[in-house]
Amino acid sequence: MTEFELYVKTYTDLIPSEDWLREMKNIFDETANLYQSLTEEQSNFRYAETKWSLKMLLEHLTDTEKIFCYRALRFSRKDTIELPGFDEELYAKNGNANNQSLNEVLEEFRLTRLLTLTFFKKLNSEQVLLKGKANGNELSVETIGKLIVGHNIHHLNIIKKRYLPILSK
Repeated sequence: MTEFELYVKTYTDLIPSEDWLREMKNIFDETANLYQSLTEEQSNFRYAETKWSLKMLLEHLTDTEKIFCYRALRFSRKDTIELPGFDEELYAKNGNANNQSLNEVLEEFRLTRLLTLTFFKKLNSEQVLLKGKANGNELSVETIGKLIVGHNIHHLNIIKKRYLPILSK
């Protein structure tokens, strides 16, 4: 198994059922509910100085989802031009989450997920199997959708493990 295949598996193995579109909606609901339970002050919390705030983490989920959806759109339209990768640390460093309210960051995440769900639901069985190259790796449209779900689950698990125990003290 290649390093990239292991990376994909790390995320896709987190999806609790075969119905990844339903899981995309479920994990959105869970993430949104968690963030709605936070105060503005809590949303700025970092469990370590070099770690992202909870708002930055939510902005990271949104940014990544937008990039992945763009890739899926291109591949689903049989665009064969290889796409570049992106530096998540650079995006976080230059993001604007900490200068926005929690509600604004959460609303952008909600709207992004709504568009993502709408996009993936309308794809036909041929389109989800189409592949393209991004960051030097070939992947299918369906795999991109699953990566969005697994990536969200991964970060929600980090929030539960590293952020919430400290916040609840």
